[in-house]
Order: sequence, then structure tokens, then C-alpha cells
Amino acid sequence: MADVSLKEAALILGVVAACYWNSLFCGFVFDDVSAILDNKDLHPSTPLKNLFQNDFWGTPMSEERSHKSYRPLTVLTFRLNYLFSELNAVSYHFLNLVFHMVVCIVFLKVCKLFLDSRSSVVASLLFAVHPIHTEAVTGVVGRAELLSSIFFLAAFLSYTKSKGPDNTIVWTPIAVTVFLVAVATLCKEQGITVVGICCVYEVFIAQGYTLPVLLDTAVQILRGKGSIPFSMLQTLLKLIVLMFSTLLLVVVRVQVIQSQLPVFTRFDNPAAVSPSPARQLTFNYLLPVNAWLLLNPSELCCDWTMGTIPLVESLLDVRNVATLTFFCFLGSLIVFGLRYPGDSSKTVLMALCLIVLPFIPASNLFFPVGFVVAERVLYVPSMGFCILVAHGWKKLSNKSVLRKISWVCLAVVLFTHALKTLHRNWDWESEYTLFMSALKVNKNNAKLWNNVGHALENEKNFERALQFFIQATQVQPDDIGAHMNVGRTYKNLNKTKEAEESYMTAKSLMPQIIPGKKYAARVAPNHLNVYINLANLIRANESRLEEADQLYRQAISMRPDFKQAYISRGELLLKMNKPLKAKEAYLRALELDRTNADLWYNLAIVYIELKDPTEALKNFNRALELNPTHKLALFNSALLMQESGDARLRPEAKQRLLNYVKEEPQDANGYFNLGMLAMDDKKDMEAEAWMKKAIRLQPNFRSALFNLALLYSQTAKELMALPILEDLLRYYPDHTKGLILKGDILMNQKKDISGAKMCFEKILELDPNNVQGKHNLCVVYFEERDLKKAEKCLVETLALAPHEEYIQRHLNIVRSKIASLSAAEQSSLPADGIAAVEEKKKTFENLKEVKNEKKTTQTTVNKGHLKNKKRTEKNNMDKETPKKSTKEIKDIEKKRVAALKRLEEIERILNGE
Repeated sequence: MADVSLKEAALILGVVAACYWNSLFCGFVFDDVSAILDNKDLHPSTPLKNLFQNDFWGTPMSEERSHKSYRPLTVLTFRLNYLFSELNAVSYHFLNLVFHMVVCIVFLKVCKLFLDSRSSVVASLLFAVHPIHTEAVTGVVGRAELLSSIFFLAAFLSYTKSKGPDNTIVWTPIAVTVFLVAVATLCKEQGITVVGICCVYEVFIAQGYTLPVLLDTAVQILRGKGSIPFSMLQTLLKLIVLMFSTLLLVVVRVQVIQSQLPVFTRFDNPAAVSPSPARQLTFNYLLPVNAWLLLNPSELCCDWTMGTIPLVESLLDVRNVATLTFFCFLGSLIVFGLRYPGDSSKTVLMALCLIVLPFIPASNLFFPVGFVVAERVLYVPSMGFCILVAHGWKKLSNKSVLRKISWVCLAVVLFTHALKTLHRNWDWESEYTLFMSALKVNKNNAKLWNNVGHALENEKNFERALQFFIQATQVQPDDIGAHMNVGRTYKNLNKTKEAEESYMTAKSLMPQIIPGKKYAARVAPNHLNVYINLANLIRANESRLEEADQLYRQAISMRPDFKQAYISRGELLLKMNKPLKAKEAYLRALELDRTNADLWYNLAIVYIELKDPTEALKNFNRALELNPTHKLALFNSALLMQESGDARLRPEAKQRLLNYVKEEPQDANGYFNLGMLAMDDKKDMEAEAWMKKAIRLQPNFRSALFNLALLYSQTAKELMALPILEDLLRYYPDHTKGLILKGDILMNQKKDISGAKMCFEKILELDPNNVQGKHNLCVVYFEERDLKKAEKCLVETLALAPHEEYIQRHLNIVRSKIASLSAAEQSSLPADGIAAVEEKKKTFENLKEVKNEKKTTQTTVNKGHLKNKKRTEKNNMDKETPKKSTKEIKDIEKKRVAALKRLEEIERILNGE
């Protein structure tokens, strides 16, 4: 076996790089979305054991909806990509490119077993540039083919070394082969077919037998005229070892899928559910279709399901001619390879083995698969095709007459294939470009129209998306999913009537339940979503909640394991104020899937409704154990800890909010609640920073604006609070608490009585029965020395709140002052006038104190009043009034802190306003 030279390797690698460099600019499209973006098995938080319990798409193998595609080693490479670059598509495409390079080099080494060096390079170059490979190389999920092919070819190369001198058996390469076969199979199922290729190689290449020789030997043995040659016994022993190891792998594989074949719908593979002879005729016709894609890869399509290839329903269908021609050609090659000795026949035979055996699992001939044609499954069969082409080219180029023509034809084929591959890569740039390119090839596939619609829908281009979805319903009128897409798009366009009509059409296409009989039909969960979508639509109407519940229950009756129906019904039951029934629905869903973080989160919300914060927190924690970055669980559990009032939970609440803002850096609510936590911990500077960040992200954030102003007023920065309050009242002119706080600051700090008066009058315009606003306006009247108006105002305020003792006390003070002033006016002595002025000053100071005392009983007090209180006390001391004790001052301070705390709690509740 010749080694690959450095020049040959450089040539192959350079050609691959030239053909696939632009694949690095492509994103995640089509199946990549399910295998990469939506696959939780890629996340470091998911246990590695899950890779060996779930299918290629992250679905547990035990679930009916699983595709049973068991490829844990391929998923492991995706996980490594995620570890280094998360969801940066460039790294995924780059690794695919590297793997394709490796396959091309190893394939060159295999070719040299059957071809000369020049022909081997030709075969490898053709394989490197063939456009049929773009789906396997440029599509990230095609990595399963790439990885499987590496170990597939390595296993074959290892087996070729199992023949020792004098035809002895070398067991080490065989053991390595068995191991590599197992690895290839764990990358993709078709890896196991290399065992068949090894068997053919052993019998017809290594031992040099031909079919006539084997038949003659068998006849002689059966007639008793001879015995089995020793070399043949050795061959049989090697074959038995290979077949036994293969059988063991098959048994393990069957155990993994739990003896269940995947469930596919007639839309995935129409021929699979068709009666005879349409089924057999169609499946056989698909073989020449695949062969034609290898011969002429000019029209490639990413999806060949549904109506792409119409069924061959009659023997008179002209397409049967193509099937017959294909089998005649294939049969002649098989006969040539098995019957005649010589290098040429051996090369043809091995090429046919590489074409036929790896394709068998995808051929639909032995069991149905979830597609009609898939270009990526031709990755390995194209190796045999390339060997056949290179071998034919060698035969032509050896003839002097055709030598130049053969070289020109080879150059044209390689150049045009390379250009086609380079151009085809751009189709995989986005889902829109991919599916639009497919529609140019095939307009009879409703799935393609739907997928273009989905791509436009993701771009919020609902009007255009609707056109494609409607076209899908016209191409395939019985496509339930297409009608659901139309309904969803109408809903996005706020056309609820049309949406409901579309959902009803989709619902009418569902199998109908026969009353009194057990529903036995197997229904795809995605089709059952029509009940979910229709229920979600009509439950927006409060009068139709029971109707929506009936739809959820109908979906559950059709499939008791339909998890999403329980989840949606739980949400509805909460809306209907039936938390106990909602709890039952979520617990039933958890029986079906205990690893779903969203379910634990929803159950936590139910417990909040049931006034059980302890259980709610436990369920939030379960959700975070399963998904540490579950954003809603992080945020709401932090709020629950914060509202518990338990200081021991604050550090954990803070950490969860920090994790939340890391996941959602543009959500102002996270920073606001970090600010509230800092206020609870008396970390004023930190609270100020968080509040400012929340306001930068959301300048009209009502609660953040008010609480930042409140924070300033608490920390003797009342004048800094004013511009914040101005912003608040510009966005929310009717913010009562903001008006009260602004009025207090204007009156106590700025001494702007008229400004304060405007604030309190505005409050009374909004709410004439606002006791606090009216009382503060009474104080303004007193500050204006309008005692009669102040008295009238306090009388009216007392009528609104007759049980508030402080209002009665203030009214008594004002009336006392009015009486003293009346008495003073009746006296003409100057001394009495002086005394009256002094008494007026004292009363004014007392009222300020009373006003502040009143604030301690209300919920919107601010700390600026404390400063005013201290000044009042100082003035009273200058006049030798009785000094308050330290205990009294502390009691007042405690009352103020408690009032502030109540204010913060109210503002926290109003966060959603």
C-alpha cells in the first residue's frame, strides 16, 4: 500500500480549501437549528451521560418522537465546539472543513489499494470537489457523515493488514477494525456497513477468489469430492469474527432504540405508507435518481420529501425504464467484478461495494427512513463512484487516440464541479437562501414553501411569509402544518378571525375521535399543536376560556403523553383562577418529563398563587439545577428571596440577579432589583449605580426613577432628587407619590411654597380624596399664613380620615393659633403685638414638627423631613422649649425608617406599572 506523498496531500488540501472557504461564512440552517441551536446536550451544564441516552437531536431515545438516530460521538464534537466558541457558526464550519480534508486524504490512501497513483489522485480530487458533498460539508449536521467516513475508511485500511505471510491471520488489525467499526457506528449508523466491504475484500481481493471458483468449490464439497481448503477455513474464521462482532453491534443498537423503529409521517416519505406496487416501484425508482445526482449534480435540493418525486403507481409509468436501465447496468458491473479475475474487475467490485453497501440503510428497501432522497447520505457511496470514474478515465487515457480528450474532459469536470460546489456553498448562508435555491429546483414540495415562510417569519416579514404559507396549502392541501402556519401568521398580523378559520381547517384534517372507542391512531405531536394554537388564540377572549380548556383536554385525550398540552392547560387554569387544577396539570407533565426546567418553573408560579413561597422557591431551585441559566427562574426566585425579608437570602438573591443581567444585559428590571437589594443592605452608592444603569437602559422606568429620587432624599441629597422627579413626572404626570415627594422637597429644602402648592393641588385634581395630598396642601396654606383656609382644609381632610388622630391635633393647633391671634388683635399694647408675633413663630415651628410627625404615619415619607425636624428642634431649644429625650428621637427615627420601608415595598409592587 503506497503512502500519500506530501505533494499529493498539499494538492488535495489546497483544492478542498479553494472549494469550501466560503462555507465559513454560512450560518446554522435547516437541521442545524435542531441539532445545534435547540440541542441542550451541547451545553456544559448537561451531564455527559445524556449524550449516550439521547438521539442526535437531543431527544431521549425512549420517547416516541425520537428519530432513533444514535450518534453520541458526533454530538460530542458539537459539544466541544460549544465549549470553545458557544454558538459561533464559524468554528463549526471550520471543523467540518478539516474533517472533509481528512476524509479526502484517507480516501486517497484507500484508492491506492486498487488504482495507480495518478488515478488515485484523480479519484480523490473528484471526491474533494463533487457538489453532492456540500450538504455534508457545509451543513453542520453533515458532520455525522464526515466523522463516520473517517473511521469507516480507517477500519477498512486496518483490515487490509490482517493478512500475514503465507496467508496467516494477524489478529491485531482485526481487533482494531472491530473497534473502529464501533466508533464509526457511534458517529453514524451506516458505519457498520464497512464490515460487508471487509468481507468482500477478504474473499475476492485478499484471497483472490472469483464467483465461479467459489461455486465450483461449493459443488465439489457438496458432492463429497473434496474438502474445504485450509486457506478457505482461515477466511471463514475471519469472516465469522467480523460477522459476530457486527451482530453484537446490531444487538446493542437495537437495545439502544428499545426495539422501536422511528415514526415518520406520510409527508416525510409518501412511498413508505403507499400500497403495493406503488411502494416497491417508487423505492426502486429512487435508486436511479440517486445515481443521476452523482452523474449530474446540477440541480441540488436540500429537501426531497413530500411531493418532490411523485409516486410511481403503475408498471406503465415511463420512469420504470430508468429503473430497469439502472439495474441492468449495475448487474453487468456486478457480474464483471465477481466473475472475472484481474485488477480491473477487483477495482470495479470494490467500487461497487463502496456504492451499494453504505447506501443500503438509506435505500428504503429494507425499512423506511424519514426522507425520500438525501444528498448527504451519498457522501460515502460517492467514493465508489469516484473510483469507477477514475478507473474509466485511466482506461481512456491509456489509449493514445483518446489521451488528450480524456485529460480535457477531466479538467472540465473538475473545474465545473469545483465552481458548482463553491456556488452551492452560498446557498447555505441562511435559511432563506437555502430554501429559495431549493424552490428553483422543485416547486412541488410544500415543506420548502413552508420553510421559506418560516425564514421570512423569523425576520418579522409576516406579509411575505403568509404568501409562502398559503402557497404551501395549495401545493399540498392536506398538509396540516401548512394550515397551522397560515393561522399563526394571521395571528401575528392581528387577523384573529382568519387565524381561527385556518386553525379550524387544520383541525378538520386531523383524524376524528370515535366516541366510545379507544383512540388508536398515532398522531405526530407537532400536528396536535393545532389544538394548542387554536386554544391559545381563543383564550384571549375571557368568555371562551372553557372552550379553550376543552381543546386542551381533547389534545390530551388523543395523546395522553402530549406534554405541551398539560403545560398550556396549566397556564390557562391559572388564568381561570384554578391553581389547584393547574398544579395537577404540571405534576402530570412532570411525570412525562422531569428534566424540563420550564415545568419546574411553572410549578413554582403555581405555588406563588397558592401563597406557598417555600415550595415555590424549592421549585425555582429545581429549575435552576436543570438549567442554571434559566432567566425567568433566576429573576423570579431572586425577587421571592428579596420579598421574604430574610437577610440571609440576600447574597444568593444578589448572585442570581447578577447571573440574570449577565444573560439579559439589556433588561433594566435586573439592574433595578439589584438596586433595591442594595437599598435593603444600606449600600447607598451601589444602589445609586444600579438604579442609574436601569434608567440608562430604560429612561422612562417608573419605579427606578422614583426609587432613585427616594434614595437621594434618604441620603441628604434632596436637591439631586429634584431633576429625577422632573423626569419621572414628565413621563408620568399623574404619579402621586412623585408629586408628594417633589412637593415635600420644594417646601422643606427649596422653600418654594408655590411650587409645592402646585404639586399638592395636582394630586387633588387626580384624586380629590387623597388624604396625604390634601393634608400637605393644608400645611402650605399655613405656611402662607392663611389660617382660615388652613382650618377649612383640615376640617375637610378630617372628614376624609376621621380616625386619623394627627389631623385632629393639627386642626386644634391651627384653631388655637386663630384664637390667639384674635385675642392679640383686641389688645393695643405693643408688647402684646410682639408676643403675638413670637407666638406665631412658635406655632409655625410647631406645625412644621406636626407636619413631619404626620409623615411618619404615611407611606410616602422621605428622609428630607428628618433634617427639617432637627432644625425645628434646634429652634425650639434656642427658645428654651423642652428638649426631646434621646429615646423619643430614636422612636421617631424608627417610625420614619419603617414608613420608608413600606414605601419601597409599595413601589416594588407597582414595578409592573
